[in-house]
Amino acid sequence: MAAVRIWKFPALLFSRPDLIEQVLVSQAKNFTKHFGLRIYKPLLGEGLLISEGSLWRRQRKLSAPAFQASRLAKYAVTMVDSAQQMLGRWPGEMETDRGETRVRDVHVAMMRLTLEIACKTLFGADACPEPRVVGDAMHGAMEALMRRWRWAVPLPGWLPTLANWRLKKSLAALDGVITGLVESRRRGAAGDDLLWTLLEERDEEGSAMTQRQLVDEARTMLLAGFETTALALSYSLLLLAMNPVTQKKLQEELAAVVGGRAVGWSDLPRLEYTRKVIVESMRIYPPADVIGREAISDCMIGEVEVPKGMTIFVSLWAMHHDGRYFPEPEKFDPDRWTEAFEKQLPRFAYLPFGGGPRSCIGQSFATAEAVLLLATICQRLEFGVDPTFELELRPLITLRPEGGVRLQVTARALGLKGSVASAATAADGGAAGCGFS
Repeated sequence: MAAVRIWKFPALLFSRPDLIEQVLVSQAKNFTKHFGLRIYKPLLGEGLLISEGSLWRRQRKLSAPAFQASRLAKYAVTMVDSAQQMLGRWPGEMETDRGETRVRDVHVAMMRLTLEIACKTLFGADACPEPRVVGDAMHGAMEALMRRWRWAVPLPGWLPTLANWRLKKSLAALDGVITGLVESRRRGAAGDDLLWTLLEERDEEGSAMTQRQLVDEARTMLLAGFETTALALSYSLLLLAMNPVTQKKLQEELAAVVGGRAVGWSDLPRLEYTRKVIVESMRIYPPADVIGREAISDCMIGEVEVPKGMTIFVSLWAMHHDGRYFPEPEKFDPDRWTEAFEKQLPRFAYLPFGGGPRSCIGQSFATAEAVLLLATICQRLEFGVDPTFELELRPLITLRPEGGVRLQVTARALGLKGSVASAATAADGGAAGCGFS
């Protein structure tokens, strides 16, 4: 435990799993989301990530059905199909280009791919907004809000400053995209996606959600439903490029489990090493790298007195790189994730999806998506290090790669055998697993 100061706010940094468990689970009633997340309220409104109390409980309950295991098998078809379509559009996948190496920003590609999947699975949308428009608007809004709170005295949003102008421009662009998705879904046929559930739900008095509530939830869905998975995939591909032996082992698993056909939902239990690559990637580069809570009443956390108003931070980066729990913590080692290792690991030493009642509601969705997409991509492509690229991390709400993730990409094989729909069979078992909390 360490005492720190974030801007003008005193805070405590916890790095013991038992103390973290008390904050997130056993004493969760004594805490609310912290100021560092609340500064993004103009961006996320009262969506699931920020809302509290009865509103959060209602929204969490409404959202839960969309992430049931029974629906994930259907989503898997969309995930794999979207990945195959992306690969088919990439130059270098044509027969004449096989073996040719090209440099690509894989983070841009993963953002586009996961946004398309989020639109189809969570919004029931046939048409996806332009990823660059969404990404630029979100990034612009986050940067403007961060700059506002770096001032000694945060200025109100109505002042005609450059930061406020940029924020309003970014929010207007996002609202245009979100409103379009909501209105399109209103006019569409009934479905089992999350947005349709929110549109149809009525409270005890028979009232529907307001347009503002719908837009807030949809905006949160959009951020949580595509960016964190895109980050997990981008960092996984980077780490595979830096570790050719690991990449080769992943390719061998894919050859043994799926061969030349499309990856399917029923393959997930056997894609053990692919899952370990994702798990280890999120350890080294957690997509959301900080969890924060603010005490709403005086309490004791272990032997530490926590006064009302005190902020507690949990750095996932620090926890995931702690040698007490992860030997050689800077080493990318998917093989560390044996059954025995996972059993002895303290529960809150590894928490990429958070923990307790505010843990990520979409973690089964996100985990299954990441494994299916990584397997589909690595069937067809091989990745190498671009010597001109250097990773620069930019922590905002998520841990973003400033300037993208540029890698050398080489086509490995031609098309797959069989249809996606036939390969992604209906589920007959459990799910493999963010942003939603």
